[in-house]
Amino acid sequence: MLSPLDLSLINGPIPKAATVAAAVALTYLAIRKNRTWWVRVLPIVVLACALVVTALTLVVNHLWKPWPEPLPIILMVWLGAALVALALAVARLRPSRWYGRVLSVVAAIVVLGSAVTATNAFYGQYPTARAVLQVFHNPSVDLPDTAPPSDVLEVPEGKKLVDVWTATGLLDKGTLSEVTIPGALKARPAWIYLPPAYAAKPRPRLPVVVLLAGQPGSPRDWYDAGGIVDNMDAFARAHNGLAPIVVMADSLGATTANPLCLDSKLGQSETYLAKDVPAWIKDRLTVDERRESWTIAGFSHGGTCAVQLAVRAPDVYGNFIDISGQREPTLGTREETVKAAFGGDAAAFARVNPLDILAREKFPRTAGVVVAGTNDAQYRPADAEVFEACRKAGMDVQWKELPGGHDWNVWRPGLYSSLPWLAQRTGLVR
Repeated sequence: MLSPLDLSLINGPIPKAATVAAAVALTYLAIRKNRTWWVRVLPIVVLACALVVTALTLVVNHLWKPWPEPLPIILMVWLGAALVALALAVARLRPSRWYGRVLSVVAAIVVLGSAVTATNAFYGQYPTARAVLQVFHNPSVDLPDTAPPSDVLEVPEGKKLVDVWTATGLLDKGTLSEVTIPGALKARPAWIYLPPAYAAKPRPRLPVVVLLAGQPGSPRDWYDAGGIVDNMDAFARAHNGLAPIVVMADSLGATTANPLCLDSKLGQSETYLAKDVPAWIKDRLTVDERRESWTIAGFSHGGTCAVQLAVRAPDVYGNFIDISGQREPTLGTREETVKAAFGGDAAAFARVNPLDILAREKFPRTAGVVVAGTNDAQYRPADAEVFEACRKAGMDVQWKELPGGHDWNVWRPGLYSSLPWLAQRTGLVR
């Protein structure tokens, strides 16, 4: 029997019931047998909340700009509904009896909860209540020491790892560790997934995926919302314990920071991800160090970053997975980006911009997957342009289109549906 904790918060009855409950609660809060209420209180509350939402939207979209894309309309509607509910509940407290006050507070809470549920369903952030609860859980275990050379399974020339791999007595679950990776960027802790095969003796040299989140975001997003452990464990169980080592590294430095995955006056994100992180991984973990076994991947800002490093550090990363990435690194417009990161020097930006690099250089040894959401009106055209530029630059690149918008409903399957392709590229399957 399905546990209530595993019921979907994205599709099905729960989001629909939340919307209906919000409508009923708002109706209750809005109706009163009082002429002054209808003539003065209700119109003033609705107008004031509308003005607050409009002002906040203008500030976020045009002044503060914590992320490049504008706030979706549906989120502004729900924010307005939540503000109206709170204001009406407060307005009803004084003239009401005790039970009316209780009902008003409960109704406001219902609208707030429904707004949170609708926002989560829109982005697909947390698919179940169990996923929400894991946010409060620290899953980190100590990172094992690097095995000595005598304990490493060597793969003969011309063979793949799968050709010499035998799984004996392995656990069916991998481990997740929180670590600090020092370097040019003042980065937040990274998270590392090690598959069951990493505990084997002799230990195989496993391929590496450096996995990035969006902006705003954090490395742990791939655990909390992305379900990295469950999905990678499932892949490993289907492949005799083999799966890539996944390093969820920081590319931002702070939740709303955006150094653009470049080396500029905004930060040294490129050096960190192209040099510091790979060097740390090779020093601490038993990995296949060939570029063909290294993949840079991410969604949204992380997808943009994946393409950037594929062309800026091709000797490190032989593969990339760009999920819903942008056309180019951006802080809103190219003019704003060039001004903020390069002091207005457009030529400096062009020297590091992926599309400009792809137009003048060839990358026949690089392979990648570009994933887009069918309903992602803003990013899908950009993804198609990036895919075509990669193809013309000689990359072995695939196009993948999945149902959904610019949200986790595309990002999660975008990564995990690419694993068979990645396993073929990195020797985990024949």
